[in-house]
Amino acid sequence: MKKFFQEFKTFAMRGNVMDMAVGIIIGAAFGKIVSSLVADVIMPCIGLLVGGINFPDLHITLKQAVITAEETIPAVTLNYGALIQVVFDFIIIAFCIFLMIKAINRLSKKKEEAPADPPPPSDEVKLLTEIRDALKEKKS
Repeated sequence: MKKFFQEFKTFAMRGNVMDMAVGIIIGAAFGKIVSSLVADVIMPCIGLLVGGINFPDLHITLKQAVITAEETIPAVTLNYGALIQVVFDFIIIAFCIFLMIKAINRLSKKKEEAPADPPPPSDEVKLLTEIRDALKEKKS
């Protein structure tokens, strides 16, 4: 059992797992920001443009609410407005991720294009160069 926990600790502390955890946390926070942007800024503007529609309120009532003296049974609704809003969330998040990946690829491409300095000649190459130069001088 101790070996199992040691293996788990080794796995969990690897760099890739920690990077992934940080990415998931930042992604969740980013998702909340985008959801708020869509719900609180973009969708009201779109609703205003198409005639003052509030998208989260759009629904089809499948069964009316039943109100009796003893209990209240809520209406059964198909909330397609909420689906429209989630689709906008997805499109905006996907577009932002596309832009980030495009920027990362552009940066990594520039790094690859920069030519590396040639390595300095080894001691053997230096010695052979000196021998060649000495032989040339001897011939002249």
